[in-house]
Amino acid sequence: MIGCDPMNSRYSRATQQLKKHNIRLSNRRLKVLECLCNKLDHPTADQIFVNLHKEVPSLSKTTIYNTLHTLVEIGLVRTLNIEANKTRYDIITEDHGHFGCQTCGRIFNVNIELESLAKGELSGFNIWERNLYFKGICQKCLLNKNKNREVVY
Repeated sequence: MIGCDPMNSRYSRATQQLKKHNIRLSNRRLKVLECLCNKLDHPTADQIFVNLHKEVPSLSKTTIYNTLHTLVEIGLVRTLNIEANKTRYDIITEDHGHFGCQTCGRIFNVNIELESLAKGELSGFNIWERNLYFKGICQKCLLNKNKNREVVY
């Protein structure tokens, strides 16, 4: 599974990119960015809103959506559309795959060499986005499922 380097490193690089693109480092925008760096669980805009609402009660969903749109537009965040009608956001923009657990709903990063998949049958194609998704049941949910099956006498 792929991980994230320490939050402050990714956060620092992201704030530098915002400055480079002349995007104001407002408190609300930085809180959304901080949430993405701290929570690598590929949150939706609604989940970000719930996570930040107590800390920043004046934060609106519109601000979150606008901030996410800006972060995606400048390449600091990727969108994931693994589930129907649900967009998730990923702060890790390097090529990697994802596994979506159909039981608990968690999304896991998976280290996959996507470049090698683009060779062969796809040579000569102009590829501008790479996404590889797996769906199933994660190890933790499988263990819980098996524990619940055990019969106690």
